[in-house]
Amino acid sequence: MLYRTYGKTNEQVSVLGFGCMRLPVLDGIARNIDDEKAIAMLRHAIDNGVNYVDTAYPYHGDGMGGGGASEPFVARALKDGYRDKVMIATKLPSWLIKTREDMDRYLNEQLERLETDHIDFYLVHALNAGTWKTMKELNVGEFLDRAMEDGRIRHAGFSFHDELPLFKEIVDAYDWSFCQVQYNYLDEYYQAGIEGLEYAAAKGIGIAVMEPLRGGKLVRDVPNGVQAAFDKAEPKRTPAEWALRWVWNNPNVAVTLSGMSTMEQVVENLKIASVAEPNSLNQQELEIVGEARDAFRRMKVNCTACAYCMPCPAGVNIPGNFSLINEYYFLDNDRQKQGLKSAYTSRMEEEHSASMCVECGTCEEHCPQNLSIIEELKHVVEVFA
Repeated sequence: MLYRTYGKTNEQVSVLGFGCMRLPVLDGIARNIDDEKAIAMLRHAIDNGVNYVDTAYPYHGDGMGGGGASEPFVARALKDGYRDKVMIATKLPSWLIKTREDMDRYLNEQLERLETDHIDFYLVHALNAGTWKTMKELNVGEFLDRAMEDGRIRHAGFSFHDELPLFKEIVDAYDWSFCQVQYNYLDEYYQAGIEGLEYAAAKGIGIAVMEPLRGGKLVRDVPNGVQAAFDKAEPKRTPAEWALRWVWNNPNVAVTLSGMSTMEQVVENLKIASVAEPNSLNQQELEIVGEARDAFRRMKVNCTACAYCMPCPAGVNIPGNFSLINEYYFLDNDRQKQGLKSAYTSRMEEEHSASMCVECGTCEEHCPQNLSIIEELKHVVEVFA
C-alpha cells in the first residue's frame, strides 16, 4: 500500500480510503447492512494497509433528514483493536444545522454512534451556496476550533458540491487542514475541478477525492467506444484501474475514497493502490483516457447514483431511471434503442417509474450534482412512454 502526506494534517494516509456509503445490504434495504460481508471487507482492507475510513451521518439511511446505519456499522467493524489501526473521517450534516448548538449536538451524537472519543478528520458536509451561508452566519470556524481544542476532533475540513468561485471563497475563509472534492477523468473541470484542487493544494490543504469511479459509472457496462479506447493500450487494464490510476496520477491527491460493495472490488482496488505512483501514466496513456472521456460524453444525465435524492416521496427510483436513460443514449443504433424502450416496463416497476414524479422538488434540494431532476425525469417519460 502506498501512502501520501495529507496536507496540513501531516498524517500519512493510505492512497486508498474505504468509503462506507455503498456497503453490501440485505434485501435491497439501505439500513440493512450485511455485517458479515461488510465487516470482512473493511477488515481485509485494513489488514492490507488501508488506514482511512470515511463515513457520514446520513449514509445508509432513509434520506438526508436523519442518521443512517453507516456510522454505527463503522463502530462495529472497528472493534477487536481495529479502531487503533485507522483514522476515521465523518461529516457534520450542514443542511440540518439551524443553530450554533446544533453543531455540538450532532458532533456529540456522532461520537456516540461511532463509539469513539475523537474523530480524526471532521468535515463540514456537502457545502454549497446555501449551506455555506448558514455555516458562516453561525460561525462554524469557532465551532471547529473549540472541537479541536477539547479533543473531540483532530483535523477540520469540508466536502464540496458547487461552483469554482464558491470553492475558492470557502478555502480562503478558514484555516482548513483538508478538503474533499469530486474528481475523476470525466469531471476534471466540473465543480471545484482541477483548478480548485490545485488552488487548495497550493495553500497546503490536503486533498481527498470522492466519486473517482462516478458511483460505478466508469466501470460497469462501459460503452463500446470507451472499451475500444482502453483496448488500444498495453498492458491491458480494467476500467477501474484506468479510472483510479488517472486520479492517483495527480501528486496533489492524498487519498481517494472508493465506495466498495464486494470483496472482489476490495481486492482489485488494493492491487491497483499498490502501484499508484504519481505521474506514472505516460502521454499515450493519458491520451487513451481522453478518448474514453470523449466516448462517455454521450451520457444524458450527469448522475453518480449517490442516492442523496432518495427516498422519493412519490416512489420514483430516480437513480434507476437515470441509469436507463444514459444506457439509451449510449446505444449505437435505433434497433437497440427500440429494444430498450420495449424493456423499460420490465426493468422499472410502474410504481418506481419516472411518470410517478409529482414535481415536489424534494430531490433537487439534496442533489450534489445540482441536476434539474424534475426536467430530466420528464425527458425519461418522453423517451420511454
